[in-house]
Amino acid sequence: MYGRVTGVSLLGVRGHVVTVEAHIGRGLPALTLTGLPGAPVQDARDRIRPAVESAGLAWPMRRVVVNLAPGNLRKEGPGLDLPVAMGVLVASAQVPADRVAGFAFAGELSLKGELLPTPGILSVALAASRAGLPGVVVPAANAGEAALVEGLEVVGAGTLTEVVGFFRGTWRPPSTAPERERTREAERAVDLAEVRGQARARRALEVAAAGGHNVLLVGPPGAGKTMLARRLATILPGMTRTEALEVTQLHSVAGLLDGAGLRTDRPFRAPHHSISLSALLGGGSSYPRPGEVSLAHHGVLFLDELTEFRRDAVEALRQPLEDGRVVIARTAGTVEFPARFTLVAAANPCPCGFLGDTRRRCVCQEHRLQAYRQRLSGPLLDRIDIQLVVPRLSRRELLDETPGEPSARVRERVEEARDRQRIRLRGTGYACNAHLPGPLARRLSRVRPEALELLARAVDGMALSGRGFDRAVKVARTIADLAGADEVGTDHVSEALAYRMDVMEEEPAGVG
Repeated sequence: MYGRVTGVSLLGVRGHVVTVEAHIGRGLPALTLTGLPGAPVQDARDRIRPAVESAGLAWPMRRVVVNLAPGNLRKEGPGLDLPVAMGVLVASAQVPADRVAGFAFAGELSLKGELLPTPGILSVALAASRAGLPGVVVPAANAGEAALVEGLEVVGAGTLTEVVGFFRGTWRPPSTAPERERTREAERAVDLAEVRGQARARRALEVAAAGGHNVLLVGPPGAGKTMLARRLATILPGMTRTEALEVTQLHSVAGLLDGAGLRTDRPFRAPHHSISLSALLGGGSSYPRPGEVSLAHHGVLFLDELTEFRRDAVEALRQPLEDGRVVIARTAGTVEFPARFTLVAAANPCPCGFLGDTRRRCVCQEHRLQAYRQRLSGPLLDRIDIQLVVPRLSRRELLDETPGEPSARVRERVEEARDRQRIRLRGTGYACNAHLPGPLARRLSRVRPEALELLARAVDGMALSGRGFDRAVKVARTIADLAGADEVGTDHVSEALAYRMDVMEEEPAGVG
């Protein structure tokens, strides 16, 4: 007796269609899984039989062999419970084989035969759509998530009994609508208007938001670094539907969606400095899950107290900052997660926090200062486009009750600048200036000769590397976009170069 159904296995954030073949033959009662199943899939052997029996169905008292094809793809995750059970039920003629042919199945089973909420269902639905399948069967708790994929019939069931009833024609699922979209305004609890003073830092955040540039804020405790960083997300432009689906997919795979529907707000992730390398970049003992850098995809990754993070974790940010992706190598294969985020980092200028401060004297000894500066390598700092000193607020600024410019007004200018970039970069595959490769940025930026000469002098005067030169060009292009200028002039370049000063030097420029 033979049965075949379709399942989906996750490899990173992408779903891969799996053919689940079940054969019932001679031999002692047992369930054998072949086809390179991972440890979580192997565990399903002890769950599936009790689930089938709890659903009032018969488990064949013979040898059952289930093959997961293709055999060269490692199968991971609990979402294969349901397709394995359905394969056995089709092979034992308890479910019509012709009815299941057009559906992909995914879901974790409990011992009582219930379909439990399962991570990665959006990836499952996207994989089924790519394979040309007309429908998917998923846990009822994930049905709205799967319905985000247009043109796909979604059957959301709460139990294995309901799934079997659907294919026997004795049960009809309730209609499934896509989960509601989150609104940006409902999610926003902070506003840039709450920031007092710090006009230069506010301007730097606006430039960062307009071009997708990374930012490092350095200053004494209480200067407002964290407050500024947390408000960057409030001035970022809205996401496209494609970007929203990518973000939602990553959060679904990580098990963080919680029925929230399509994520239309840009993510803001702020991990603690004690975070491990695998939690930051992604990984796991069983199968890789996205880390904080991927959960911040198309959003903001905020690293407060940057110098307190583990050095290996901070240095590992080089690849995602450069390529917009994370590649995790395991014995079983390589997994890639997208990680195109805007980094906002904050740090004190020295261990005591008061180097260069006009009101409090730094008490750090020279050897401690040297060790502190070495926590951030030159190659890492070279990948941060905007580096800015945030000085202590004056008494007048602290007592001033006049609200600053609100986030909504700043965001309007940011969106206008992004629109200019979108038109200029049409057909390149890039969304904003910061993502451009250096040669392409130089070719498309339209830098005036006198501005190019200023950049050339900065190569010697500021010891700019090739990467630093290209990033200065991209920041200058963003400043020109904010100004509505077609060409990059000397004033745009001057401002861009001012953001590349060494903020970790002995006496930070601009403090006080």
